[in-house]
Amino acid sequence: MTTILKFLPEGEPFYTDDNISDLPTKFFVGEMVREKIFDFFEEEIPYHTTVLVQEFTEKSTLIKIRADIIVHRETQKAIILGEGGKMIKKIGTEARKDIETFLQRKIFLELFVKVRPKWRENEVHLKEYGYN
Repeated sequence: MTTILKFLPEGEPFYTDDNISDLPTKFFVGEMVREKIFDFFEEEIPYHTTVLVQEFTEKSTLIKIRADIIVHRETQKAIILGEGGKMIKKIGTEARKDIETFLQRKIFLELFVKVRPKWRENEVHLKEYGYN
């Protein structure tokens, strides 16, 4: 290793010290919402969902985030929403806490559940949702 290091040119770092990734903040926000779906649901639901952050607007007092939770079927949508919206509220509340800690700012989080049948088999949807 010492021999190799002698021949490598020294250069500027690719990222500044405060960067934790080359992925956008919206990616991490979506993953924090998706993490709550994994925490609260079992079986197929978490594996058939993705989260698409539609809006990320920094205002003077808070950050407004609007995200869609994408599922395969209407039955999955009903499960995510829960009776009287109980589960979507729980997902939003818990995700908001984690996102506020991550961003170190107050946020307003708005979640919607949308059905996109077979989105995981559709190339257009996969690209739109950030999968290659």
